[in-house]
Amino acid sequence: MLILSLDTSSAAGSAAIVRDGVVIAERAGDPSRTHGERLPRELMAILEAAGAGLHEVDRFAVSIGPGSFTGLRVGIATIQGLAMARKALVTPVSSFEALAWQVRGTADAIATWIDAHRGEVFATLFDGDGRTILQPATSLTPDATLDAWAASLATRGRVRWTGDGALRYQDTIAATRNGDEVENAIPRLAGAIGLIASAEPGRAVRPHALVPLYVRRSDAELARDRREAAPKG
Repeated sequence: MLILSLDTSSAAGSAAIVRDGVVIAERAGDPSRTHGERLPRELMAILEAAGAGLHEVDRFAVSIGPGSFTGLRVGIATIQGLAMARKALVTPVSSFEALAWQVRGTADAIATWIDAHRGEVFATLFDGDGRTILQPATSLTPDATLDAWAASLATRGRVRWTGDGALRYQDTIAATRNGDEVENAIPRLAGAIGLIASAEPGRAVRPHALVPLYVRRSDAELARDRREAAPKG
């Protein structure tokens, strides 16, 4: 099975081709250009690099977030359009799952932290298998996240921390979890997204069924609420 996977949850994002459970091509995008400017040309380029054509794609996979609100909308819409044209299914994969997949089996628990800006992180805590969720997705400050996870972390030994949020707030993590390992690089996600889609074919859905995972409301929604709540006149 040939899978074309896409991640637009960050400014750079990435795209990958997975054939029969093996990543045969993966590329990060150009963060100086928007996803709207780069897609779908970026996907056609990686297909060409892998020596494949769009007509050969059996399945699509895409990050549903959390991450950049605009990036996620553009990425999901792009994959929906291509999948509809191919009459193919799409596997939705969260950014948390893609991060955890890459370090599964290396610790007693895996903490995935994504920089949510405003001094917060999008966070999920997984068991060491990278699949079982110990603490569901939240959008809190790093300190509040650690407080919320205190009971779960107390029952675990070594914890692996991954994601750009973990890298940004590694000093905060170290102050509470001295001895844990924080990934010192921000991994590309598209390859892992494609591998999850390959390993779990039953997760695939029709394109119109894709639902973004935002975790918190967008800045635009919050600004609208503030305007509506402001005194009139």
